[in-house]
Amino acid sequence: MLAGRPWSEWIETYGRSHTHPLNQILHLVGIPLIVLSLPMALGAGFSRDLGPAALGLFLLGWTLQFAGHAIERKPPEFLSDPRYLLVGVRWWWFKMRSRFDQPRADA
Repeated sequence: MLAGRPWSEWIETYGRSHTHPLNQILHLVGIPLIVLSLPMALGAGFSRDLGPAALGLFLLGWTLQFAGHAIERKPPEFLSDPRYLLVGVRWWWFKMRSRFDQPRADA
């Protein structure tokens, strides 16, 4: 799936298209909205309320990401390789972990 490239290389390439701070913030919000919308869409068969909510989250997430790319003035990586859709989630996880794994001064 990753064509023999390590995750670190995929994330590094993805990161080069996401250097503007506002683009990063928009992606840090947009990616989890999209991810959350997917199981909600699957659950829409069980609850009518989930369908519109899932669609709203999905569209908002993508809108934020495309707005970020307009600011960055770079196209989304997934346009060149759809595997970057998964890499984006891993990039998000890496960014979130690095924010919260900071050593504490009093430790």
